[in-house]
Formats: sequence, C-alpha cells, structure tokens
Amino acid sequence: MTSKVDTQTAPSAADQPYDADLWNEDLAPTTVANRTWNWLHFAALWVAMVVCVPTYMLAAGLVSEGMNWWQAILTVLLGNMIVLLPMILIGHAGTKHGVPFPVLLRSAFGTKGARIPALARGLVACGWFGIQTWVGGSAIYVIINSLSDNAFQGQALPLLSIDIAQLLCFLAFWALHLVFIKFGTESIRALESYAAPFLILMGLALLYWAYSEAGGFGAMLSTPSQFEPGGAKEGQFATTFIAGLTAMVGFWATMALNIPDFTRFAKSQRDQIIGQAVGLPIPMALFAFIGVAVTSATVTIYGEAIWDPVALAARMGGFGVVVALAALALATLTTNLAANVVAPAYGFSNLSPAKISFKMGGYITAGIGIAIFPWKLLETAGGYLFTWLIGYSALLGPIAGILIADYFILRKCKINTDALFRHDGEYGANNGWNMAGLTALVIGILPNLPGFLYAAGVLDSVPDIFNTLYHYAWFVGLFVAAALYLILAKKGD
Repeated sequence: MTSKVDTQTAPSAADQPYDADLWNEDLAPTTVANRTWNWLHFAALWVAMVVCVPTYMLAAGLVSEGMNWWQAILTVLLGNMIVLLPMILIGHAGTKHGVPFPVLLRSAFGTKGARIPALARGLVACGWFGIQTWVGGSAIYVIINSLSDNAFQGQALPLLSIDIAQLLCFLAFWALHLVFIKFGTESIRALESYAAPFLILMGLALLYWAYSEAGGFGAMLSTPSQFEPGGAKEGQFATTFIAGLTAMVGFWATMALNIPDFTRFAKSQRDQIIGQAVGLPIPMALFAFIGVAVTSATVTIYGEAIWDPVALAARMGGFGVVVALAALALATLTTNLAANVVAPAYGFSNLSPAKISFKMGGYITAGIGIAIFPWKLLETAGGYLFTWLIGYSALLGPIAGILIADYFILRKCKINTDALFRHDGEYGANNGWNMAGLTALVIGILPNLPGFLYAAGVLDSVPDIFNTLYHYAWFVGLFVAAALYLILAKKGD
C-alpha cells in the first residue's frame, strides 16, 4: 500500500457549487492542518476501546458458553486478526481521501443511496451506545450501594424492569457523554490517549487480585471445556466455535466500516496501519485473557462463573469495589465515545448536512441510546453473543464487502472527491441511487435473515442450512455482496 495521502484544502460550499444536502464542515475532506494523528494515537485509541466491560464480557461469555480459557482466547485473537484486515483496507480510503465513512459510501451506493447503509451503521452504534451506557451506569449504581449498605436498592419500575436508582445512574452516566459530544473528536482523542495506560494497569491489577484469591494460575485456569468427552456439550465445539468466531468479528465489524472517521486524520498510511495492527489484536487478546482468567477464578473463589465484571466487583466488597468500578466506568466512557458516538454522529449528519452537525448527530445518538432499553440485550450471554453480535454482523458484513470491492477492485483506490459532494457528478447518476450497491446489500443480507429470526425467537424453526449460514453471517454477507456488486457494477458500465 502506498503511504501517499491526499492533502487538498478542504472545499467549502462557497468555493465550489456543492449541494447543501451533501456538504457541511464536519463532512468535508480533512486538510493538512487536520492530519495530526500518528501511529501512537491510533494504538492508544484501540487500547482505550478494547479495555472495556463489553470486551471483558465477550471473552468471559465464551467461557460461560462452554469453552476453556485457551479456546476462548484463541477464538478472540483469531476473530480480531480477521477483522483487522478490512479495518486497514477501509481505513486506507479515509487516509488517502480525508472523507468520513458516510461520504465514502457515496462512491458505491450513490449520493442518496449512501444514506441507507450509513443509517444502518449508525443505528447499530446507537444500540452499542445504549449497552455501554447501561454498563457504566450499573458501575455507578454498585458504587453508591456499596458505600450506603444497599440503601438505594428498590422495586423495579413498571415496563422498565429496573429500579429508580438504576435509572438515575444510567441517566447520569449518559449525561457525561454529552460533555464530550459538545467538544468534538479532538476532546475524544485526548481522553483516549491519557486513559489508555491507566486502563491497562487496572486490567493487570484485576488479574493480580484473581491470581492471589484463587491461589495461582493453576487453580484459576482449571475450568475444563464442556466440549470434552463426558462434558455437558460434548461434540458441540465446532458449532460454538464458528458462531463465537463470527461474534468476535461482529464485535468490531462496526468500527471496520467507519474507521475512515478516524483515519482521515492520520498523518500517513503507515501511521494508520501500524497503529491499528499494534493497538487491536494483542491488547484484545490480553484483555480476553484477563476476562477468561478472572471468570475461571470466580469458580474457585465464589463457586460459580461470574462473567459480568460489575457483578463481580459487587461481590468483591470493600473499598476495592469503588476503585474497580470507577476504572470500569472510565473504560466504558472511552470506548463508548470513540466507537459508538463518532459513527452515528457523522451518519445522522449525512442525512441532512445543512441542518444536522456532528454535534447534533451525537445528541440524536444519545437519545436513541436511551430508547432501546439496552439492559434487555444483556440478560444472557447467549443473547449477547449470538443474537446481538452475530445479528448485526449479518447487516454490516455486506457493507464492508461492497466498500472493499468498490474502492480496491473497481476504482483501484481512485475517487473523485469533489463528485462525492455533488448530485450532478459521477456518483449522483440515476438520481443518486446506485442500484448495484443497494441490490448487492439487500441480497447479501437475505441468506442470514432466517437464521437471525430463529435466533431472536421470531421463528420457531428454520431449515438447518439457514442456521449454518447464520453462524458464518459476517463472512457470508461480505463475500456474497462483494461478488454480486462487482458483477452488477460492471454490467452497468
């Protein structure tokens, strides 16, 4: 890959006849002055995003589903090595052309059609925003009850199924995000850079606590795989592994799409490639080890596998619970801002650039994050891993496949940046709707739809072939959509 970066001056609506419904200052290509991120910034960004409660739950959830420690870590590591490739490939476009994800989509989907996949990605991020905010609010809830002898526990509210204190803690943590949304991406970058080293230290401290309490790594990692002969899930490893691997890919399939939102600020291709390669797979594997090791240790310490770190901290007791949960809240905040605010903020801005700024898009994201009742998604490990993660990977895989096919194979990394902001340019043909991209998107999703509806409980049964396809949802969607897009796009030439 070339390290060349386009460093044009950002266009303005006054300088060029750009359409008002396609351009604003937040969506415009970055200038030389904006290119301030080096590889350390990208590595810190990923460390700060990786070290969070949902990542911990992801790895520990695999243990809860029957894996032993090394099977879970291998699954996480392999999944992140796989998703790193589209992350770097799609990130290349952001660095070279300086445009965010919703604008890049216009090349493959048309100036109007791009709003559909941008909105789909944004809504998934809203779901993640709600989950992360609920986890952070739960940490605050446990802290105040630990300091007050559970004085703030009460009866669950009708419809919500949580008590008033849980709701208020959720809303308090939600409000904290609004501060960083107000000050934009640079405030988020600063927070990530300062928080990353602290979060690594806190993760290692948690590992040391578990090591001490369980009496060493031998006891900590002694929980056997349930897939071994005589185990509760004997003979079911392949099915669980494949579904788990797809869930691991799905975990960062969101960022694999909107990574241009960050790489557009990179000084060079080398910075974004090295930064992501250093910051994602190894820290993810390390935190996966911490998650599965501590979860395994809870079997020895408490007699049960506790895969939720907030619940674990509550069991720990003492002042340590306050420190641990404060660190978890910080980790959740850093991840939520970078992974789940930036993408939908740009996505919603793309719907109506003249009326919705990046900041307003962030506020819309925060509003939707409340409305989805995120605590419902975290009721079981199986629901978290196999319905939520795999389900949305079936939606996002096809978008990634189409973007990669369009940028690298069809256009060979060349994009007319000015035309991305004009309906009368090459990407505005057919009234702004590129039917090759939209058709490939729909057909790429369809093979996984029956399996998702079954996993979500909408359908009582489906043919086995659809369950098998659903376990490979992200991969199936990516390759089907990419191949079909290339066929349709070349026919349309």
